[in-house]
Amino acid sequence: MTRLNGRRVLVVEDEALVAMLVEDALLDAGASVIGPVATVAEALALLQRELPDVAVLDLNLAGETSTPVADALAARGVPFVVATGYGADGLPPGHAEVPVLAKPYDPDDLTSALGRLCK
Repeated sequence: MTRLNGRRVLVVEDEALVAMLVEDALLDAGASVIGPVATVAEALALLQRELPDVAVLDLNLAGETSTPVADALAARGVPFVVATGYGADGLPPGHAEVPVLAKPYDPDDLTSALGRLCK
């Protein structure tokens, strides 16, 4: 059984199809989805209003780095998984310990990784 039951998961992903697949996988795992949001500005604004339990963060949002979102999540103590096509080399400075899911990834790998962060 997943540890995502009742967990609030922020989804930051700019590709609509990927965002829908992620949302479906999270809902199937019992999570409550915040977003998805597709830009750094949307994610930061949302974080001013809501505090997720955990997040999944795409590193590249339409050519814009999501490092400010990673920094905001870390400052609020929200654990997150980075979903990227760039591998661990693309991690934002100061976030080398963050779990990375290489795109394309299996939705089960995502829910498992998020579940491990929800202790």
